[in-house]
Amino acid sequence: MAGKVLSTGIRYATLPESYIRPVNDRPNLSQVSDCNDVPLIDIGGGDRGLISKQIGDACRHYGFFQVINHGVPDDLVEKMQQVAREFYELPVEEKMKLYSEDPAKTMRFATSFNVDKEQVHNWTDYLRLHCHPLEQYTLEWPSNPSNFKEHVADYCIAVRELGIRLLEFISESLGLEKERISNILGDLGQHMGINYYPVCPQPELTYGIPCHTDPNAITILLQDTLVTGLQVLKDGKWVAIKPCPNAFVINIGDQLDVVTNGEYKSVWHRVVVNSEKPRMSIASFLCPCNDSILSAPKELIKDGSTPVFKNFTYAEYYKKFWSGNLDGKRCIEFFKN
Repeated sequence: MAGKVLSTGIRYATLPESYIRPVNDRPNLSQVSDCNDVPLIDIGGGDRGLISKQIGDACRHYGFFQVINHGVPDDLVEKMQQVAREFYELPVEEKMKLYSEDPAKTMRFATSFNVDKEQVHNWTDYLRLHCHPLEQYTLEWPSNPSNFKEHVADYCIAVRELGIRLLEFISESLGLEKERISNILGDLGQHMGINYYPVCPQPELTYGIPCHTDPNAITILLQDTLVTGLQVLKDGKWVAIKPCPNAFVINIGDQLDVVTNGEYKSVWHRVVVNSEKPRMSIASFLCPCNDSILSAPKELIKDGSTPVFKNFTYAEYYKKFWSGNLDGKRCIEFFKN
């Protein structure tokens, strides 16, 4: 079993064949430049109308942005990062007690994306947690490290509050009442992915996560401040998003693409790996309620036009998303009118 995952402490001299991408599907790292104009938005106060406009512009023209003065206390961030590191430092036998390839499980340790269906694996291990409502899920979370549940729960609460604030700004940026989008999405589900990318002997041949859009509504990403890895497709070219201290990267997921009637597109992004240092990132996903009917509000549909997407539930979408693999196709294409 331990041979299935990468975070074993073993350092590979060459990349195993099952991780090598076809020549036409490699990162071409020499062609990637840094993105020097990532929108960096201070949401800590000031003019609410200006903040909404800045976020709207970023959603419309980039599909992602970074936020500072976001209200998540520094000590919660530090404790979250520390306990995540401690989890990956556990003996592999301890981590493997949580291993599962079943995407329906609400807590699991796994590797790559969908190892049963993908032809080439991804250079990553991850711990996936459902986080809302906390009292429903914390009992099944890891009990080792001993303070894991406490620190992760505190972080989840703070990040959820941030996500709801961001959805209010996004709603206002479209000329809607601040709670309109949240009301469509319903009682937001919340997941977390604690992702670990070990040192990779040949990073030009593989991905940590290949090109994809996120299946949820909004992603709040805590990047590793020491190692870059996130890349976003901007104007047809891949650009690297360098970590910004004390900031979260926010990106638009498929469900916001749907409820904005395609005005705010979900962003293509990928993760590359490093030959010298491991990298860790912590992604928090806010998702629609499973039985909410996802559709754009009538104010965003021009007179006489057809909505871009059919009505569907998130449960229907999520089942479709996990039935395949990350193959460069957007799952929401299956739900277009």
